[in-house]
Amino acid sequence: MSKQPAIVIPEGCERVLLHACCAPCSSAIVEWLLAHGVEPVIYYYNPNIYPYEEYEKRKNESKRHAESLGIKWIEDNSQFTILSPQGARLFHNSQCTNYESAHEAWLEAVKGLENEPERGKRCAACFYHRLQATARKAEELGIPFFATTLASSRWKNLEQINAAGREAEEEAIHNSQCTMHNAQFWAQNWRKDGLQERRNELLKEYGFYNQTYCGCEFSRRER
Repeated sequence: MSKQPAIVIPEGCERVLLHACCAPCSSAIVEWLLAHGVEPVIYYYNPNIYPYEEYEKRKNESKRHAESLGIKWIEDNSQFTILSPQGARLFHNSQCTNYESAHEAWLEAVKGLENEPERGKRCAACFYHRLQATARKAEELGIPFFATTLASSRWKNLEQINAAGREAEEEAIHNSQCTMHNAQFWAQNWRKDGLQERRNELLKEYGFYNQTYCGCEFSRRER
């Protein structure tokens, strides 16, 4: 009996909008996707990262990696939806055009959860906030699938990430005005099939900047 592969490409998936938290986490995933005939479009939406200098470091490394491979890379601070601690969704029509505005929106998304521990409710709200924007961008671009490199980190709760991705998919479908292009969330454990080990190899090969905390000011404080 043949062994079932740990990473399974969804049927019909030839292109995916890949939310990338940083270059180290995305490198092995991107390599795997390209090797298996799936075109990744890198989507950099991480208004949680603090301070701005840290945001710029991670952004520039992600862009450098994408450019070295000749794949499309998108930075976005323009879309956001707030999920309050009470669960009420607040939709904002104003457009964020810079890091400061996007970061303020993210702070609203995790308001009241500042003292939650890592892997707690704050992280779940953060994942949802970022994957909402990813789902909407995938629909906007007509890309049928979206995924996230957050699911490659052993420091993250995979169940939280997958739950956030599925909820973002459902929310996008519910609010979409173009039902022909509803993007599906590709829930995947990107630590499998040797990708964790390959990540560490690529980190050294590229000489990536390797951060020492998750990204937000609260995780930084805990570190």
